[in-house]
Amino acid sequence: MSDERAGDPTRSPAAATRRRVLSLATTAGLTGTLGAIGTRAPRPATAAARATDDSARVVQPDAETQGEDDGSVADLPLFDAHTHLIPHETLDRDPLDADGLVAWLDARGIDRAVVLALDSPESYPVQAPSWWVLEQVSSYPDRLVPFCTVDPRTLVYEEETVRNLLEGYVDRGARGFGELKPGLAIDDPRLETIYDLCAEYDLPILCHLDDKAMLDEPGLPRFEDVVASYPSVDFIAHAHFWWAHISADVSAADRGRYPEGAIEPGGRVPELLDSYDNVYGDLSAGSGWNALTRDPEYAQDFLANHHEQLVWGSDYIYPGQEIPQLTVFDRFELDAEAWRDIRARNLESVIR
Repeated sequence: MSDERAGDPTRSPAAATRRRVLSLATTAGLTGTLGAIGTRAPRPATAAARATDDSARVVQPDAETQGEDDGSVADLPLFDAHTHLIPHETLDRDPLDADGLVAWLDARGIDRAVVLALDSPESYPVQAPSWWVLEQVSSYPDRLVPFCTVDPRTLVYEEETVRNLLEGYVDRGARGFGELKPGLAIDDPRLETIYDLCAEYDLPILCHLDDKAMLDEPGLPRFEDVVASYPSVDFIAHAHFWWAHISADVSAADRGRYPEGAIEPGGRVPELLDSYDNVYGDLSAGSGWNALTRDPEYAQDFLANHHEQLVWGSDYIYPGQEIPQLTVFDRFELDAEAWRDIRARNLESVIR
């Protein structure tokens, strides 16, 4: 058992307090909170020091935005939590490189974007290896924030393979881990090495839960055990089976589909967001959109109650793709501070 898991007194619901501290301050802006790609501050060596460091990490008010509640939501910073690059044509879809992604961001008023790697062989629609993603985004350090992945099954080659690969990616500028979507249970022992390293390097994890990857049972008991076991790691949850749990009436069949109809209160998603400061919901893709539109009245309250732990994303992956999430700011009514959280501030807070 890792040092992160064993005997950790903070292994309890709502152990971390970072987002609640951040919610009391206004954002410093996209360029103020995130440094240049590849420049990471030294990480405190002990768990106690890390806890102190996190509790002191308060975003200072921005003189230009402090007290601003008027104006258009569209004028607020927008940081996309979920985009991809595709190295070659696949499934009759054109490839997408960094130039094309930045042009798309410009056309839609998106300031910055996380670019996720796809290293696992199950990746859809095609693998986009971390080394290639890091190479692509290097031309846009002020716009594109790279995440990396390592398939945990590479442990078969040698004991330190995963560590060596991840350290190399971090040295090249990776700021998070994802999209994590191997065809394994979310609590598979081989993933513990990934979770340990993300705790060590202070990397948030964006994970994909469905019927093929990061497998779990109805009620998400395995997911909860993992996030409770790693309180210093921020988990950004995404895809079908995660968002099916916005409602209480979930079955195993919902792992790979978009449930329809009114949401039954008491779902595990709001429960987990209430219980764990290190859990966030990624609103991207068809799964996030379905969660927001199958029961708009419920979704309005959900956004208002959980805006401190939701991140806006597109899951843009190929040229010409339609992104309905671009209309979410007109569909729901939130105050400016809540929209700041969802549009940029929450994502800024988890990327070191």
